[in-house]
Amino acid sequence: MSRRRDAEPLKPTISTRLSRLRLWPRSLTFRVIGFSTIWAILTLVVIFTLITTLYRQASERGFDSLLSAHLFNLIGSVGISDNGALTGSPDLGDLRFSEPNSGWYWSVEPASEGVHGEIHSSSMTTSILSPSVADVPFNANFQRSYSMEGIKGEQLQVFESEFVLDAKNRAARFRVMGNHSELEQEIASFQRRLLTYLSLFGVGMIAINAIAILLGLQPLRRVRNALAMVREGTAQRLDGSFPAEIEPLANETNALIENNRRIVERSRTQVGNLAHSLKTPLAVLINEGRALGGAKGRLIADQATSMQKQVDHYLQRARVAAQRDSVVFRTPVSPLVERMVRVLQKLNPQTQLTLSLPPAEIVFAGEREDLEELLGNLLDNAMKWARSAAAVSVALSPGMSNLFEIVIEDDGPGIPEDSAREVLKRGKRLDETKPGTGLGLAIVADLVNEYGGSLALERSGMGGLRAVVRLRSLH
Repeated sequence: MSRRRDAEPLKPTISTRLSRLRLWPRSLTFRVIGFSTIWAILTLVVIFTLITTLYRQASERGFDSLLSAHLFNLIGSVGISDNGALTGSPDLGDLRFSEPNSGWYWSVEPASEGVHGEIHSSSMTTSILSPSVADVPFNANFQRSYSMEGIKGEQLQVFESEFVLDAKNRAARFRVMGNHSELEQEIASFQRRLLTYLSLFGVGMIAINAIAILLGLQPLRRVRNALAMVREGTAQRLDGSFPAEIEPLANETNALIENNRRIVERSRTQVGNLAHSLKTPLAVLINEGRALGGAKGRLIADQATSMQKQVDHYLQRARVAAQRDSVVFRTPVSPLVERMVRVLQKLNPQTQLTLSLPPAEIVFAGEREDLEELLGNLLDNAMKWARSAAAVSVALSPGMSNLFEIVIEDDGPGIPEDSAREVLKRGKRLDETKPGTGLGLAIVADLVNEYGGSLALERSGMGGLRAVVRLRSLH
């Protein structure tokens, strides 16, 4: 017997990964974390918008109040001489009015006849024209406010007023200009800092929220792991302390497992009782037929023997059906296949039998006796028909991690495609010259069907029959 194992470990296929990704939107964890994250982001966006809006409004009100205060201070600091010249040295208490082209300016200009001269801040290095009254009219208090471009292209906010300086109704036009671009820069800087702080806060909040949700859903993972242990046969029930919301689910699951176990045991008992009740009468018939002798005796013995085989076949099928979908059976595949191949090789030394096993262990979701009978029938059939060689391989099904394949092939005559269905029928034999009852492949088909698997009979690359069995595996 030659034996080999695949060198490369089994890896998840692309379809398996895609199926896992498709399951993510159905995950409770994904939904809760996703909804809470979206809500947190929307909340932070609303908070950011609200704070920046309030800050802008407060800043613009403070800016306007400052310009208005400077305007009244300027009006109080300027007078007019007897000859109509504007006089005064206003000091508004802000060094920006003395810095050239700073964007902070003030100016006093004649607004009526009899007034001449013009004074302005040292920061104003060139004249700045104001819009006409037609474009921006004065209000009832002879004041107006507008925006315009400054000396260096900055945006200016201007507060302007006309004021009568003496009893001769001689008036002057007073202007105070503030650098509105500086205000916008301060607001933008505040927004950037606020966005940074809120982003850090949001990331921390989302992380803490995700951790809290994951910890809160941890009992559900414990239930899932406990169910997996029960299904794989390493535990008999869901054990452990669960929260009040999950404990009823665990209790009902344990009750279901116990009920399933009782049903299986009761079915096994009934099958065993039936087998014992039929064994003695059939044995008596066989012995009496043989003792009777002659054609009638042989007929009775042959028919009783056939009945015994049929009864064994259907009792086996009933036993498998009774334990189908059981949650407590697990059978390692590789050791069992290796042992059976070794026995068959000793019984058939003239046939070269090759075995290929996967590097990772595969566990069959069923009883060892059923897998032994399935393999025994297929191996016996292959060794019976093989001319000189046969091969057995075990591997996970491509793209399906919950299924595994057993492939048994030989270099014999094979089975015609139109006869593949016939050999799976009970008692059907294509060659009566070979020993057998015609039940082997039928039993295999019934076992595979009861375990929810599949059996395919194909033409082998070795020239003979290739039997492919797919069954459910445990992780």
